[in-house]
Amino acid sequence: MNRTFRAGLLATAMTLATSSFVAISAGVVTATAASAAAPSLNLANEQGMLWACNFNPFNPSDYPYSVGLTYETLDFVNTLQNAKVTPWLASSYVWSNANKTITFTIRNGVKWTDGQPLTAADVAYTFNLLKSNSALDLNALWSVLSSVSASGDKVTVNFKTSAVPYFYYIADQTPIVPQHIWSSIKNPVTFTDTNPVGSGGYIMNKCTPNNIQWKANPSYWQPTMAKVAVVNEPAFLSNNTCNEYLATGQSQWGSQFIPNIVSSYVNKKAGNSYWFAPVANVSLFPNNTVPGLNDPKVRQAISYGINRSLVSKIGEYGYEPPASQTGIVSPTFAAWKSSAATAAAGTSYDTAKVASILKADGYAKDSHGVWAKGGKELAFTLTTNGGYSDWIAAMQVVSQQLNAEGFKITLTPLAATTFYANLYAGKYQLAYNAESGGPTPFYELRQALYSKNSAPIGTAAASNWERFNSATVDALINSYGSTTSTATQHSILNKLQSAMVAQAPIIPVLEEVDWYQYNPTQFSNFPTAKNPYAQAGLYNEPDWGYVLDQLKPKA
Repeated sequence: MNRTFRAGLLATAMTLATSSFVAISAGVVTATAASAAAPSLNLANEQGMLWACNFNPFNPSDYPYSVGLTYETLDFVNTLQNAKVTPWLASSYVWSNANKTITFTIRNGVKWTDGQPLTAADVAYTFNLLKSNSALDLNALWSVLSSVSASGDKVTVNFKTSAVPYFYYIADQTPIVPQHIWSSIKNPVTFTDTNPVGSGGYIMNKCTPNNIQWKANPSYWQPTMAKVAVVNEPAFLSNNTCNEYLATGQSQWGSQFIPNIVSSYVNKKAGNSYWFAPVANVSLFPNNTVPGLNDPKVRQAISYGINRSLVSKIGEYGYEPPASQTGIVSPTFAAWKSSAATAAAGTSYDTAKVASILKADGYAKDSHGVWAKGGKELAFTLTTNGGYSDWIAAMQVVSQQLNAEGFKITLTPLAATTFYANLYAGKYQLAYNAESGGPTPFYELRQALYSKNSAPIGTAAASNWERFNSATVDALINSYGSTTSTATQHSILNKLQSAMVAQAPIIPVLEEVDWYQYNPTQFSNFPTAKNPYAQAGLYNEPDWGYVLDQLKPKA
């Protein structure tokens, strides 16, 4: 997968160019031709769409382009290094009140890019802004928060119950915005934020549908950081042209699926390197409100009808391993895997089980060879992002397999803007996409299964796009947040895995790796397997901004 942002992309519909490659704007060409002493950094992050040039950090379509490099968070939590915490806008924090309260000390001397000081009041305002506008609360923080207030340089965050696992969402996943600007915005939910004022190392300099350009913040509060003068992100509509741009060295940092990566990328230019760390799952999201798909037995049968090993081999050249219906990514989180849930899932590809499950559920094959009940066939449309060649190839395999098992699957790749708009609004039947992960498997499962993350059909949901709703699962998720006991957390995760197997609310197909290519010839200090200081995919926020802060141009 190339790149699904923490909550995906819900972009304003735009007319896409007929060419598969959007020509780079003159500004990018000029930047690329900069002197060797101050080279620009050009990114390769194909999203199958043109840029909308909106940077609202609380809009799922906008925040991937602003969180981390323009809008910063209180801390940086490294999900690849056992949730190691690095102070960012907060210089320190402390838990109290039986882990129901966090007090952050906000760093002195930080200024917004318009010169105004960043204060604790800005931080408290940001959290209360999410409370007043629930559509901005993408991680359902106020389902567990009771109050957030500021006094001097301190911000006190109070929870309804013990909530240590929610530190990640509070400290790492909530961008801080300036009160003096946002308090005057009439509708922050629809605010496009075309001229973002943040605290980060990079200022959005100019944006066109073809390219976004950032420049280093000359007054950045970390004077030894953010030393790349110019950063460009050209828009691409397909993998192929973006991969060529990356392989030939026009880009030094990419987040792409590249077929035959050694011959197509590594051997194309000296220094070309890559690192693919498994971090989450790429899954089928059955719309749990659609007749047929609202039946857990049908969803189970679909899961058993997918030969994940073949999907991995054909769709992703083996780069992304087969996933488990438990939802646990290995080897990254192998220690969390439930033996009971794994045993209950059995063989992931089992055609005999497809038939036995559906027959027991009252289905029989009709004259067309399609499973049906009451005259209604199990016929569904499967959609995915039409700009991702690997996803299309993977779903071609899946649709062929399911059709051979007696389902009637019609694969319909869509333009990125249409696909994500439909996905978020719940206007689809089967969709192939990915949720975000976190320091433990809990975070991905919470994104996918927590009902408070979802929304009614027709209203955009930040996650839980399948509209799964289970009071039992919600209670498990809430109970995880209220304990600091590792044993209890493992017990809760075991039960969530059992729910994944028994109800198949989503169907993990492949383990999502962090697509990441880099060439350190002009810039040093990229993350590597030996130095995994951040998730380096350009769709990871705030990680990509944190990485940009660390990069150094070579003399």
